[in-house]
Amino acid sequence: MNKIYEDTKFLIKKYGITANKKLGQNFLIDENVIDTIVNASEINSDDLVIEIGPGLGTLTEKLLLKAGKVIAIELDEKMINILKERFFLYKNFEILNEDVLKVDLNNLIKENREREALKTAKIVANLPYYITTPIIMKLLEDKIDVNSITVMIQKEVADRLTAIPGDSKSGAITYTVYYYANSKEILTVPHTSFIPEPEVESEVIKLDLMKEPRVKIKDEKKFFKLIKVAFMQRRKTLLNAVGNSNLGFSKEKLEEVLEELNIDKRVRGEALSLEQFAKISDML
Repeated sequence: MNKIYEDTKFLIKKYGITANKKLGQNFLIDENVIDTIVNASEINSDDLVIEIGPGLGTLTEKLLLKAGKVIAIELDEKMINILKERFFLYKNFEILNEDVLKVDLNNLIKENREREALKTAKIVANLPYYITTPIIMKLLEDKIDVNSITVMIQKEVADRLTAIPGDSKSGAITYTVYYYANSKEILTVPHTSFIPEPEVESEVIKLDLMKEPRVKIKDEKKFFKLIKVAFMQRRKTLLNAVGNSNLGFSKEKLEEVLEELNIDKRVRGEALSLEQFAKISDML
């Protein structure tokens, strides 16, 4: 067996650890996958790396060897104790026992980059699958000051995140990702790469954040609300979906806008491009 598998089994036995299903814990034991994540993230000594949900620290160990500094954000106190003991000799390591959704990441990044004289910040993580979407949405909508996000997530979610708006796999989050970033799939990871084995396949993806959003719009809140409503009732036409919501404009007004843009009034939201949603939003 590989070294990472043996190390993981040792740590599980030493600390009496069992994977916490509520926190979506599955321990990665495939060294090739870990190396692929680190290589895809393109981190170096000028980078501050934020790792979300480090667990036993399998990925953390590789990150510490390449990054200027690694800040690990972990909710499970049992894991905190293991990480502190495992990496106490590393001067470029910091742990936060926090819920990442409640952390002011921009402030954390700003303070650490200034203090450590680091040029850039990146997110690298094997994300807890049960909160993947909220985490990705927070990183994008809060405009976290990072160059890239390299994460392993459930393959089904990865397919939506890396889809092109308007194709069969797209969802509301597809439009958010496409608005802020260039995305790509890096590697499909079988369930046998973990202990315990999850029931689903995983995927490593990378989001390279753009300096400016892909389209210019007048009101981001209205734009994203419109997309969200369209996908909450994706079997309905955009007109009917909006008619059942409270977005601050009438179904009749939307019908006028669609007509002016030469868009079929029977169109469903999932068939619209990012640019079409932008034009509709701006005209409402």
